[in-house]
Amino acid sequence: MDSVWTNRIAAGAAEMHSSAIRDLLKVTAQPEMISFAGGLPAPELFPVEEIAAAAERALVESPLVTLQYGPTEGFGPLRELLMTWMARLGITVPADQVLVTSGSQQGLDMVGRLLIDPGALVAVEEPTYMGALQAWQTIRPHYLSVPLDDQGLDVDALEALLAAGARPRFLYVVSCFQNPTGVTLAHERRRRLIELASRYTLPIIEDDPYGELYYEGSRTTPLAALDIELHGELRHVVYLGTLSKLLSPGMRVGWIVAPQPLVDRLVMLKQGLDLHTGSMAQVVAYYACRDGLLEQHTPRLRDLYRERRDVMLQALDQTCAGVEGMHWTRPGGGMFLWVRLPAELEAEPLLQQAVAEHVAFVPGRAFHPDGGGGSTMRLNFSHSNPMQIEEGIRRLGGVILASLAL
Repeated sequence: MDSVWTNRIAAGAAEMHSSAIRDLLKVTAQPEMISFAGGLPAPELFPVEEIAAAAERALVESPLVTLQYGPTEGFGPLRELLMTWMARLGITVPADQVLVTSGSQQGLDMVGRLLIDPGALVAVEEPTYMGALQAWQTIRPHYLSVPLDDQGLDVDALEALLAAGARPRFLYVVSCFQNPTGVTLAHERRRRLIELASRYTLPIIEDDPYGELYYEGSRTTPLAALDIELHGELRHVVYLGTLSKLLSPGMRVGWIVAPQPLVDRLVMLKQGLDLHTGSMAQVVAYYACRDGLLEQHTPRLRDLYRERRDVMLQALDQTCAGVEGMHWTRPGGGMFLWVRLPAELEAEPLLQQAVAEHVAFVPGRAFHPDGGGGSTMRLNFSHSNPMQIEEGIRRLGGVILASLAL
């Protein structure tokens, strides 16, 4: 319905569209629904007792800090803790280069506001995280899509684009167990990417919410660490981290690690957004983590999610392995896998049929800035238990086979 406000909406805001995942969550909240749609952690592994104890300590030991306004940069002890956490990955920066944010999603919003003008070129993986596309949609950038394969970003394709004269404001990459595909940028490609960044003066936004959720081998070295290794300082990479996937998404505690010239501008920008990330969330996160909760809790997450990934892969192999033209990724970690359907099937109408069978997924088109990916879908394996995963894949497989038989 029109109102006095209708004709006063800014041009960029007028083109906003709702998140496919947020919309799906309304449907998937139904108790009979098996949802592979949201990127939700397993609620049974929330460290409730530890966080409750941390909240009590925060209010007893530091009540004025916990309940009062705080510095925009973030709670000092938490920044120091995050600095130490980053150093173990090779991201050796002073605490002054760590800025606490209201989840890593705010970090995406902030770098977009700071670095993108309307119509500017931004390089992204294809497919890419839909939350980044949504964060920047009101600015209306143009996207330079770089393809992925099972080794992550196609660095050869990116180099060809740069050599041909493309000059994006930055490259956005989810470096480990990418959302939505689950693939990880191979180490040799990481080194080449940092070399390309140096040669072409290419800024990189590294989003790394899933790096600690590896199920084989060891933690992959972040791009930010390789940047420091090559240049002796953080020069080309802005790193985004979050506690959402490791402790609790409801706490909304994330962080940005940025080269020093950007930090002051990011702080000024955040002052106008929310003054600072909530003091209570920051102080509780600090008390929860200072005695080693992350180190104790993360292995539990890896064990549970590894099992659920394996159950989903086995169920897909049993249900859909014979479907010609259907393929899916086999991620080494994270929370998602990516399914390519037979070319004659479209995921969006398939979703309507799946919801009728009480199973849900995210259609792949939402992850493509150019609207492609119609025959793809993202499946989440972290939230549902093994019995739900087996039943949900059985239902989904039945919908796919029925659609092919029409």
